[in-house]
Amino acid sequence: MKILSDYTLDELYDLLAKYKKFRAKQIFDAIIQAKDYDEIALPKNMIDELKSEYILQPIKIYKTLISKDGTKKYLLKLYDDNLIECVFLKQNYGNTICMSTQVGCRMGCKFCASTQNGLIRNLSAGEMLSTISIVNSDNGKCTDRNFTNIVLMGSGEPFDNYDNVIKWLNLITDKNGFHLSERNISLSTCGLVDKIYKFAELKYNITLCVSLHATDDETRRKIMPIANRFKIKEIIEALKYYLNKNNRRVVFEYCLIKDTNDSYENAKELSNLTKGMNCHVNVICLNVNGGTLKATTKKEAYAFVKKLNDLGVSATLRRSQGSDIEGACGMLRAKTLKENKS
Repeated sequence: MKILSDYTLDELYDLLAKYKKFRAKQIFDAIIQAKDYDEIALPKNMIDELKSEYILQPIKIYKTLISKDGTKKYLLKLYDDNLIECVFLKQNYGNTICMSTQVGCRMGCKFCASTQNGLIRNLSAGEMLSTISIVNSDNGKCTDRNFTNIVLMGSGEPFDNYDNVIKWLNLITDKNGFHLSERNISLSTCGLVDKIYKFAELKYNITLCVSLHATDDETRRKIMPIANRFKIKEIIEALKYYLNKNNRRVVFEYCLIKDTNDSYENAKELSNLTKGMNCHVNVICLNVNGGTLKATTKKEAYAFVKKLNDLGVSATLRRSQGSDIEGACGMLRAKTLKENKS
């Protein structure tokens, strides 16, 4: 079965050329509004024909958890029964959707629950678009855009699903759909250097975020297997190339791990690595997910940020949301998969 949300409006016009032209727009609007065949006025023969070959709504809400701070954590079921996560965050400057790009992840980062069961498969561009559609419709009128920002920071490595992510970027910014500004999109990568160079050439105005989490290669290899492939120096060089091409500030994500990367020396090394770059450091408190890694205390985290600021680094501590509903990446899915097996 094929997924209709994988198609752009122009592609739908071609696909449905034998029908009246407005039918393609009906289908496209249904995709954006998270509607299925029985919710749109189409001729029965057209519905029967499409149903035999195409899925219109590939995602359903499987479970929703609501935090005391208003954050919503969604467990979504795909048409093939795989599960992915998505988070809807209410914030002062607008609502943000944190979405997944893969079912699971193969990067193997020690601090992340998303990778515990490995990579199952990539999400298609249409599945990613439908993720946004269904969460958007659950938080207001389906004909409105009920979010301001999207961050690709859920399960999966976006650049490991490069082609589908690029097509999704074109779909989510389409003026006929959500028409989201590129500047309101952030993409997080663990540092696939070859893809950073490739992406730089496309000159998207999105915010590129890099999960650094260490200031030397030896430490990074212990917590992030990707460090066996790409050195920190290579990542920094790729980001400087990206900055030269795009002139958009990049963000370094730095998750504090007790007695691993949270010392004053680490702060100085991070300052040296980012010197002269148009960047910001987003310091994160570790969400303990059953492994051996220990979290730096909130007090120590604030002290680490102050050290960076004193060294001239633009840095803030990320505000934690949804901690009471397994809001961290991959935790709800991992728990559900474990419960389903027992």
